[in-house]
Amino acid sequence: MQWWVRILITIRVSHRISKVANMGLSIGEGRLRQFMSKIIHSSNYGEKLTSRITTSHACQTANDTTSKESGISTSQASQVVSEPQAIATKASMRSDTTRHNDDVFLPSASRRPTDIELDALQWGHKVNGPESTSAVTPGDLESSPVSGLSSPARVNPQQHIAVTPSSPKYPYMNRWRILATCIAFFVQGMNDSATGALLPYMERYYHISHAIMSLIFVANACGFIAAGPVCHILNNRFGRARVLSSCTILNTLAYTAIVCQPPFPVVIVAFFFLGFGFAIILALDNVFLVNLQGGTTLLGYMHGTYGVGGIVAPFVATAMVSQGIRWSLFYAILLALSLISTVAFFWTFRNYESETTSAQLLTALERTASRQTDSEEKKNILKKALRNRTTLLGALLIFSYQAAEVAISGWVISFLIDYRNGDPTQVGYVTSGFWGGITLGRFLLVMPCHKIGDRISIVILIAGTAAFQFMVWFLPNVIGNAVAVAIIGLLLGPIYPCATGVFSKLLPSYMQITSLGLIGSVGSSGGAVGPLLTGALAQKLGTVVLNPICIVLCVVMECAWLGLPRVVKRSE
Repeated sequence: MQWWVRILITIRVSHRISKVANMGLSIGEGRLRQFMSKIIHSSNYGEKLTSRITTSHACQTANDTTSKESGISTSQASQVVSEPQAIATKASMRSDTTRHNDDVFLPSASRRPTDIELDALQWGHKVNGPESTSAVTPGDLESSPVSGLSSPARVNPQQHIAVTPSSPKYPYMNRWRILATCIAFFVQGMNDSATGALLPYMERYYHISHAIMSLIFVANACGFIAAGPVCHILNNRFGRARVLSSCTILNTLAYTAIVCQPPFPVVIVAFFFLGFGFAIILALDNVFLVNLQGGTTLLGYMHGTYGVGGIVAPFVATAMVSQGIRWSLFYAILLALSLISTVAFFWTFRNYESETTSAQLLTALERTASRQTDSEEKKNILKKALRNRTTLLGALLIFSYQAAEVAISGWVISFLIDYRNGDPTQVGYVTSGFWGGITLGRFLLVMPCHKIGDRISIVILIAGTAAFQFMVWFLPNVIGNAVAVAIIGLLLGPIYPCATGVFSKLLPSYMQITSLGLIGSVGSSGGAVGPLLTGALAQKLGTVVLNPICIVLCVVMECAWLGLPRVVKRSE
C-alpha cells in the first residue's frame, strides 16, 4: 500500500474517532447535567420531607401539651391536628409536582432519605405547638409575652399561615372605607348639633312646650338603646355593606318625612329611627377603625369629623331660618348627604367579609385546635356581653361622658345669662367654642395621649375637666367662663376615641360589635338623660346646678375608668 494511501486512511480514521469522542462528550455532559439535577431536586425534597418530620414532631408535642392541659386523650388530640398536617403535605406535593414534573421524579413520601441526603440537609429548630386553645382578646395578643418558640425557628410556609394586618392603606379599599366613615360621622355631627338651633322654630311651628319638644331627644335615645342588642345579629346575617347601607337608607327615609313637615308624632318616630340607624353605624364603624393599625388615632380623626359637623350645622341652620327659609328644609341637606353615604358604604364594604381584616398571627394547628372552643364561646354573645366587666363599666363611662357633654352644650348659655349677666347675642358663640374645643381635642390630642398611655391620659383629662368646671362655677367673669368652657371641650374631645380603643383591646373579637354597640347605645342615652335631669333641677334650683352635675359625672367617669381591667404591655 502506498504511503500516501496510509496517510489518508489515518486521517480518515482520526476524524471518525474525534467525531465519536465529541459525540460521547456531549452525551456524557447531558447525562451529567441530568444526574446533577436529580441530586439537587432530591436534596430539596429531602429538606421538605425533613421539614414535614419536624412539623409532625411539633404537632405531637402540641398534642401532648393540649391533652395534658385540656384533659383529652392523645388520640383525640391527634385527630384535631391531623387536618393541617394533611393540608400541608398535599400542598407541598402538589407544588413539587407542578414545578418539577418535566425533569425530576419525586420519590414517594414513604421512602426513607439516604444518609448522604440527610447529611446534606440544614436542619431547622424545633417548633412548639400552642400551649392552650382558649380564645384571646386583641389586648392579650399585645400584652402576652412572646412564647411558643424555644429558639429562632425556620418557618415553613406550609407550617405557618401569616395574616397581613389591615391598615389604612391595605387593602387598598380601606382608604375609601375611611372616607365613607368620615361622611357618616360628619352627617351624624350635623344631625345632633342642628336640633338645638332649630328647636325654637319647631316649637313655634307645632305650638308645643319645651317638655313636649324634649320627646324627640327621648325617642332618639330609645333608638340608640334598641339598636344595641341587634347590631351583632344584623351584621352576621346580612354583612357589613348591607347593614350600613340599610341604616343610611333608614335615615334617608326619616329625613324625607321631616322635610315634609308631618304631624309632630311622626317627627318623634323619625327621630327614633335616626337614633337606631346612627347607633348601628357608629358601632360598626368604631369596630372597623379600632382594628386597623393606628386605630385609636384614626378613631380620633373620625370623631373629629363629627365635631366639624357639629360646628358647621348650627351656622348653616341659623343662616337658613334667618333668611325666611322654613326650618324643615335644612334636613334636605342631610337627606342628600345620607344618599351619598348609602352609595359610599355599599361600594366600599361590598367585599369586606371576603378580605382578611384580622391582625392576629395563628398557625394552622392553632386555628384547628381552637375551632371547637370558638364555636362554644360564640353562643349567647349578648348574654356574655351583658355580664362582661368591660361592657358594663364602658357603658357607664360613655353614659356619663355623653350626659356631661350634652348638658354643657345645652345649658351653659342659660347659666351665663342667669348668673354672669351675659348678653344673649354674644354668649351664644360659647357653644361653638365648646364644640370647637372638642373637635381640636380629637384632632390634636388623641395621638399624644395614645403615645403617653391611654389609661393615664384619660385620668388626667377627666380630672382637668372637673377642675375647669369648678372654674366656671366659682369664677365670676363671663369671658373667663367662656375660655374655661372651650378648654373643657378640648379636654373632653379625646376621651371617647381613646376609651373606645382601650375597650377594643379588652374585648374578645367576636364580642366587639355587640359590646361596642351596647356601650354606644347606653352611652348615647346619657345624652338625653343629662339635659333632662339638668333642666328638671334647674326649674327649682336654677341653672347653676349644671356645674355640680357635671362634676359628679366626672367623678363617675373616673371611677368607671379606673375599674376597667388593665392592658399589660408585652414583655419581650
